[in-house]
Amino acid sequence: MGRKFCVGGNWKMNGDKASVTELCKTLSAGPLDPNTEVVVGCPAPYLSLARSQLPETIGVAAQNCYKVAKGAFTGEISPAMLKDLGLGWVILGHSERRAIFGETDELIAEKVAHALAEGLKVIACIGETLQEREAGQTEAVCFRQTKAIAAQVKDWSNVVIAYEPVWAIGTGKTATPEQAQEVHAALRKWFTENVSADVSNAIRIQYGGSVTAANCRELAAKPDIDGFLVGGASLKPEFIQIVNAKQ
Repeated sequence: MGRKFCVGGNWKMNGDKASVTELCKTLSAGPLDPNTEVVVGCPAPYLSLARSQLPETIGVAAQNCYKVAKGAFTGEISPAMLKDLGLGWVILGHSERRAIFGETDELIAEKVAHALAEGLKVIACIGETLQEREAGQTEAVCFRQTKAIAAQVKDWSNVVIAYEPVWAIGTGKTATPEQAQEVHAALRKWFTENVSADVSNAIRIQYGGSVTAANCRELAAKPDIDGFLVGGASLKPEFIQIVNAKQ
């Protein structure tokens, strides 16, 4: 097995120069578990600032990018630009991008494929809404979103999947460790049946959705949970404890 635990912090549309600098100091001081890969998703205007202030052991991700290298796409940023800033990661397909900005499964899959082709690592987000969960559609939705990505991606070595039940993001509701493990195990089985056993064994599946210092250890103990994508708590000192959930 040997999947390296991976914790992402998604700062979303938060922060200013002063608070980003402060957060980078906190993260740099740590201490962070050396056996955990850490990536922070920083707002676009502060990507260079964050990269310059964090040690190389911490990855910096953009929270979005487009599916082509350049052109007449006002307001968009490309993987090539992110690479030019010395960045290694991007978060794609977050439920807020899907729900608020209308991004489709197909568009997200195209973005993932282009980002990978340009040499970025990708945290690709999937997950169901409360209505979908209550209708018994959790697996169907997650499989549909993953299938779209699988149609475009051949090499999965630079992809991390983030399972984020939309009803648990920023609501204070967390999927129980058992609920999360159930979906993660189902996703791994989907990869075995639809991609390959090797990819299924190797791919890291993060859990996202109101992860806190209080619940992270119990979640991290589950066999198919390989890390977290943390929202609000990633802006607080408790993010250190979440990174260290396996210690």
